[in-house]
Amino acid sequence: MMIIVTNPPARLSGEVAMPGDKSISHRAAIMGALAHGTTEVHGFLRGEDCLATVRCLKALGVELHFVRDKLIIRGRGKHLTPPGEAPLLDAGNSGTTARLLMGLLAGQRFGAVLTGDSSLKRRPMERVAAPLRLMGACIEGDGSRLPLRIKGGELKPIHYKMPVASAQVKTALLLAGLFAAGETVIEEPAPSRNHTELMLAQFGAAVCVEGSRISIRGEAELKGCTVKVPGDISAAAFFLAAGCIVPGAEIWLRDVGVNPSRAGIIDLLKEMGADIQVQNRRMWGREAVADLLVKGGAPLRGVAVGGEIIPNIIDEIPALAVVAALAQGETVIGDAGELRVKESDRIAALAGELGKMGARIEELPDGLRIKGGSPLCGAVVESHGDHRIAMALAVAGLAAKGDTAVRHASVINISFPGFMETLRRLTL
Repeated sequence: MMIIVTNPPARLSGEVAMPGDKSISHRAAIMGALAHGTTEVHGFLRGEDCLATVRCLKALGVELHFVRDKLIIRGRGKHLTPPGEAPLLDAGNSGTTARLLMGLLAGQRFGAVLTGDSSLKRRPMERVAAPLRLMGACIEGDGSRLPLRIKGGELKPIHYKMPVASAQVKTALLLAGLFAAGETVIEEPAPSRNHTELMLAQFGAAVCVEGSRISIRGEAELKGCTVKVPGDISAAAFFLAAGCIVPGAEIWLRDVGVNPSRAGIIDLLKEMGADIQVQNRRMWGREAVADLLVKGGAPLRGVAVGGEIIPNIIDEIPALAVVAALAQGETVIGDAGELRVKESDRIAALAGELGKMGARIEELPDGLRIKGGSPLCGAVVESHGDHRIAMALAVAGLAAKGDTAVRHASVINISFPGFMETLRRLTL
């Protein structure tokens, strides 16, 4: 059991580089595997989730290896190979791995069993399985939970209106659409992160985006290319939060992805009064990148958060909740029921653990009500096996009187290996 301890620092300043974006890393590995030729992915995130995707692709016959910070992929085109005598693909704790591989496997001419750890086996998969069955995939097992046996084959295109905005479901269907003869059309009820559409176009797919309508034609072949992965804004959110709540803090975050479908956390923190500057905007391929400067000491106030922005800040809500606990006034987060089925029930976890530290925080069915302004006190808190809960609690400890000990904190390695070392460097 790993325990990390944080407490109010005498200083919090410096320059840090974020790990590569988790969402983009997953997608680059999968599309590189399906492409003809070689793909080089610079800055690939070597967190446990993304490495689960790499292991599964290797089991499907794809050659992948690391050269320093690069992942080199020898693509196989659309035709992968069965995963041996025991056709078991283990996604570990990674929901992204599982859901995206469901779309990929739906188009293969063999069967494989997709499974994961005990946490992942509790997470819903029917939202992906149902539309894939409409396309002709055979998915056996409890359709709402892993393990599932997926037998691909001749897929047909569909026109699918998603009931809930989800980048993972959308991506799974677009990947399956690569194997269907004709045009697959997906309509979103609200915009979700668009890394998949951007990357498919970069790899040469016939993808078209018109408002909430995304279409892909299955005839196109992907071509290997070079992908440069920006720093992960979901990881950066915890350092933005730290900079907001520690007086006198000054933190530079370099080369962070600021894709408009992901940058809502910056706008929200600014709305709360945070002093955040976005500088040196530029493009890495089709992804927007910038340097972020956050300074502490600005008065913070509560906000109302809900509606269409939620799908684009869903991973940043744990960091947002910490800032809200220390802001003046009330913050209400709604329309975020998806938090109930992440690596943990993040609504319950945030309410319970921040509550132990003195935050006035109430669970709502689909979110949180946080009455800010109360001082936080150090406490022994629990990660609930969730990397983002662990990082949020460590950051909260920076503004709490006394020591905060976060139990079972090794889960942070899922998305941010070296998180505590990076945070401690800012206090030296």
